[in-house]
Amino acid sequence: MPLEPDDREQFITDNQEAFRYGAMEEFGLRDDHCEEDGEIISRQTISDSIDAENAEAYRIVCDGKNVGGAVIHIDNETYTGHLDLLFVSPNVHSQGIGFAAWQAIELMHPEIKVWETVTPYFEKRNIHFYVNRCGFHIIEFYNNHHPDPHDPEGSSEDQDGMFRFQKVIESTSGKPDNQHEKRYHQNSPD
Repeated sequence: MPLEPDDREQFITDNQEAFRYGAMEEFGLRDDHCEEDGEIISRQTISDSIDAENAEAYRIVCDGKNVGGAVIHIDNETYTGHLDLLFVSPNVHSQGIGFAAWQAIELMHPEIKVWETVTPYFEKRNIHFYVNRCGFHIIEFYNNHHPDPHDPEGSSEDQDGMFRFQKVIESTSGKPDNQHEKRYHQNSPD
């Protein structure tokens, strides 16, 4: 369901909690991958994502309770979508909730031909989810030797690495939509 304005602060807090859990699961208390005040993702980063042009923010609800959220960006000119944030409360991990949410997002946007997202190198759970459950492919690894060209602040220089994932949606013929590929590459900043 769409994110309601009065739920925004809790959405941000829940997102931070879910991301913090993933880092703690991997690194324990020694984690030093924080953007601000012990948080893996800052309030500002989440707010900027929610407020970005063409952004859509959603709450993931299960049994009447908020259990996660997602923020996507849609480009209707290139038919591309970017999954900016997807999180599920650690209390309900491994119940298929994240996968069901992703499937719902794809169904809401059948016009999208290419989906992209990124996740930190240490988020093994996320990497498994995107590759083995959702059908994404790893297409790039951003790190201090290969920074993200789309990151204007160059924050990837301070990170150990982020995987970039892509999922090309096949046309109804079962083959990738080549017209879209041409449009996508013509509009790509690379």
